[in-house]
Amino acid sequence: MSLDVSTEANPVTDRGRMAPKDYDAILLASFGGPEGQDDVLPFLRNVTRGRGIPDERLEEVSHHYRAFGGISPINGQNRALKAALEAELAARGIDLPVLWGNRNWNPYLPQTLQGAYDAGHRRILMVTTSAYSSYSSCRQYREDIGVALTETGLDGKLEVDKVRQYFDHPGFVEPFLEGTTAGLAKVRQALATAGTPEAPVHVLFATHSIPTRDAEASGRSDDEPRRFEQDSAYVAQHLATGAEIIRRLEAADPAAGPLEWSLVYQSRSGAPHVPWLEPDINDALEELAEKKVGGVVVVPLGFVSDHMEVAWDLDTEAKETSERLGLAFDRVPTPGTHSKFVAGLVDLISERTVANHIADRPAVTSLGPWYDVCRPGCCANFRTQKPTIAGADTTVGTGADPYPDTAKAGA
Repeated sequence: MSLDVSTEANPVTDRGRMAPKDYDAILLASFGGPEGQDDVLPFLRNVTRGRGIPDERLEEVSHHYRAFGGISPINGQNRALKAALEAELAARGIDLPVLWGNRNWNPYLPQTLQGAYDAGHRRILMVTTSAYSSYSSCRQYREDIGVALTETGLDGKLEVDKVRQYFDHPGFVEPFLEGTTAGLAKVRQALATAGTPEAPVHVLFATHSIPTRDAEASGRSDDEPRRFEQDSAYVAQHLATGAEIIRRLEAADPAAGPLEWSLVYQSRSGAPHVPWLEPDINDALEELAEKKVGGVVVVPLGFVSDHMEVAWDLDTEAKETSERLGLAFDRVPTPGTHSKFVAGLVDLISERTVANHIADRPAVTSLGPWYDVCRPGCCANFRTQKPTIAGADTTVGTGADPYPDTAKAGA
């Protein structure tokens, strides 16, 4: 696959920048996940609340959690990320406590915000564990904060802003570049050991599938229309970031020749008649095997950490598919607590603070740096309406999960 994003992308103006502020705390916000077998059904009820899905149906889709003892890795990974952020902030002499709140499991966002207010905090900057632009990975976080402030009576008393989406920040991209370099070496070595050193290797950039209607709404705003690859900021951001990783790999090893790569999707859930982004990674693996590809390097480009959808959908299902097809397989690590990723998150924080301010906003693709303040109508959901924070309009969107019948969107 080849992609030229430089001529099609529209430059981001300074309209989306917020002036630096004196924040007094950082909020690490994430999806949440169960931490034991007894937590699985209550967690799935949280994820699917408001849709009346019976426990029998939820139990049917809980097998990936059950297979891991009912424990999603995401909470442990967030604890590690919180500690790493605290250490990096301290190393830079930045005196900001790091709080942690989840959308669907303890610690819940409303309780975290109430605790922050009770501790004397009044202005908080939020960092989420989602890098791309879409309803569920950006706007829904802002809506959930808006709802939490209303529910706790803190609206107007506690200010919460959010850092920009960081899909093309060097701190997010470079760990993937390192991992893909190592993954290619491993797969080529495996093919050499098997006696097929000339067999082609394909790089698969994997991300969460979402309904096509939500994909088309991502990045689309009322006052500043922009053109995106495949009419979707969500898709375009992944393609541009993947293309940059491939460009750097080819530049580092020109003798290896052009690399074949593609963007694939995983973790689809919901009603079969609703169109979602494709191709599914397992379908793509079938097609690559038919084309006599020898091995694949799977890069979980859409994910910040090795949570359940990485552990199950990639390390279990996609790996088993590859083994059945005779494909050499390596899955690249997510950024997790990689030092460059943690430093990059603190750089994003420093973009927004008065003290230790960083004016430069790096971006490795021509799509960024993304907005601090999302444009009116950006990443709209089409179901109900709830208020948001961080500058978005309050007339479109919902706090409800947009994926019907799903029990594994992001945990």
